[in-house]
Amino acid sequence: MVGLQAENLSVNDGPLTQANATLLRPSSPSLPLAELRARYEADGYLFLKQVLPREDVLSARESYFTSLESTGVLKPKTAPVEGIFDPAKSHLDYPGIGAGHVGGNGKPGGDRAAAFVDLALDAHYQDWYAEKFCRHPALYDFVARLTGWGDDTLNLRRTLLRNNIPGSKPIGVHYDQIFLRYGEPTSVTAWVPMGDIKINGGGLIYLEDGDTLGVELEQAFFKKAKDAGLSDEEAKSAFNTNMMSTGLLSEFPVGFAKEHGRRWLVSAYEAGDVVLHKPHMIHASTINNDPDNVIRLATDLRFCDSSKPYDKRWMNSYRFGDGV
Repeated sequence: MVGLQAENLSVNDGPLTQANATLLRPSSPSLPLAELRARYEADGYLFLKQVLPREDVLSARESYFTSLESTGVLKPKTAPVEGIFDPAKSHLDYPGIGAGHVGGNGKPGGDRAAAFVDLALDAHYQDWYAEKFCRHPALYDFVARLTGWGDDTLNLRRTLLRNNIPGSKPIGVHYDQIFLRYGEPTSVTAWVPMGDIKINGGGLIYLEDGDTLGVELEQAFFKKAKDAGLSDEEAKSAFNTNMMSTGLLSEFPVGFAKEHGRRWLVSAYEAGDVVLHKPHMIHASTINNDPDNVIRLATDLRFCDSSKPYDKRWMNSYRFGDGV
């Protein structure tokens, strides 16, 4: 991990260094399916290199930042596809959707941020995103083959298209099944970087053996609830209310990893990369400390087996206050 110690790589409660972090394992989409499936089961994630055409990802990135250009978020005389934040502005006026309030989905920011936030939400409904990007055949076909779901593979319509301005609050520690509670834990999340992200640029980080821990945490809580005489539905409700109000396990990734004797898995990302992860895989994001003020843009796409029970709330497009 040459260079990690020197990187300005940090989360809410401190730096990530060689003492508490290591690198994600990359995988080529061309590896045999049996090997890719084994890695996904063993690691709880699959970090795929260049599974999407780079030009398609950058085209979507350009569309997004072109639509936000009128808000003044971009540095003057830079191209929208670069997504370079204007350092003369405050990141507080350009809040990211879902960052720091994963479960509540309230509208972030105040009146000063309203124009930016409204346009960031509107991007979810545009054809370049909702139809062309979210339903990209390269990703859909790969997931269908990897899972063996075939024609039963379903794109869940609700997605989270998130910008992360340099210096803004990162996403806390969580796993996705917390928000997919009304379905079986069989979904696959595809975290898709929409542009190149430096290792200190605010990308997603995964907890070492985090899927196993996520399952253990959930099972331990449900056992406690059942032992107390709660029904399955009451146990689910109690689990949700036991979470932080944001739906997070913790706001402090360094402390969380230390408590559980694990490291964080980190990486730089390139346009075209995708990370698939399991419903209980614990993850978070880093502070965007990009030295060139590049805005981190990424989306969460989810897939499920439509022949099994799944959370129907996720068939509605994202909106503020949807309670998911």
